[in-house]
Amino acid sequence: MGVALDRHEILTALRILAKDPLAVVGTVIAFLFIADAMAVALFGNLIAPFDPNHANLNISFLAPSLKHLMGTDFLGRDIFSRVLVAAPIDAQIAFSIVGVSAVVGILLGSVAGYFGGKIDELIMRVTDMFLAFPTLVLAVAVAVALGPGVSHLIEANLVVWWPVYARMARAGALSLRETQFAEAARAAGLSDLTIIRKHIIPNNVSPLLVYATLDIGNAILYTSVLSYLGLGAQPPQAEWGRLVFDGQVYLTIAWWVSLMPGLVILVVALGFCLLGDALRDTLDPRYRR
Repeated sequence: MGVALDRHEILTALRILAKDPLAVVGTVIAFLFIADAMAVALFGNLIAPFDPNHANLNISFLAPSLKHLMGTDFLGRDIFSRVLVAAPIDAQIAFSIVGVSAVVGILLGSVAGYFGGKIDELIMRVTDMFLAFPTLVLAVAVAVALGPGVSHLIEANLVVWWPVYARMARAGALSLRETQFAEAARAAGLSDLTIIRKHIIPNNVSPLLVYATLDIGNAILYTSVLSYLGLGAQPPQAEWGRLVFDGQVYLTIAWWVSLMPGLVILVVALGFCLLGDALRDTLDPRYRR
């Protein structure tokens, strides 16, 4: 039993999205973020209006204008250009964290919920051990132990990110294993692992997909916090959290140096939250009717 959408269901989902202004806003924001990240990955700094790493002290601390949309920083670098070229790093971190954590959590949670017993007990006790610690505090501790850097930042978040997905997947597997199609699959002689792969996980994906979309916004926020603390990308590499940190000492004379990257972080995180809410509505049978 699968979850593939036919053409009619896809059109229905698009109609539901189009009728919700907030869903449209969230979709546009998410699309622009992903498109910017892909464009920079393909064409590099060519898409930026100015060289993001070129310093010119003669134009330091220029306020936002039509020429420099977000102003310039203490070295005269164009902030808008630096925000644009930083998108791939934030996208790489956020999607890596959510994607890997979702896969690991769904696999572990589905196995625990389907088999139950000692397997369930073991997996859930390990999950509870990680959930007992505040996520951000544990991520900071792991990141400090690993040292600064993008790869270490991803690894630190992966350690603490998967348990929520495992819990959600387990809850779905517990109910799905008692359904008629699962009973029929067992009666047909399919192995437990085949039932989990073909029936439990596919029918458990929808709510987890919604949560994962919402979680991308959370991952961007957490990533920005860790980068703000100096645990992410290192200069001269641009990263949104690091841009906020670099401008904080100039808030009284050049508020835009920190505020502009901070607003971008907020808008992108909000966009994925709106998109996640929209996906929840499109997958709700009451809305689809």
